[in-house]
Amino acid sequence: MRITSKGQVTIPIEIREKMGLLPNTEVEFQIRGNAVRLKKGREYSSRRPRELIHRMRGKATVQMTTDEILALTRR
Repeated sequence: MRITSKGQVTIPIEIREKMGLLPNTEVEFQIRGNAVRLKKGREYSSRRPRELIHRMRGKATVQMTTDEILALTRR
């Protein structure tokens, strides 16, 4: 990974998804010896649940009714 002339890097999608790093997520940088640690910020955004739902909308691939899904989970 290379740093751009503006000092930017791209965080791979797998890491962003695993860590819940959505657009506008606050992050912190910590220096530990020769390493730099990126940490998710502590502030909670009231927009976050809506952003998660927005990202997930239309992603389902199973064409089942709610009743069919509930029946599967209750067996």
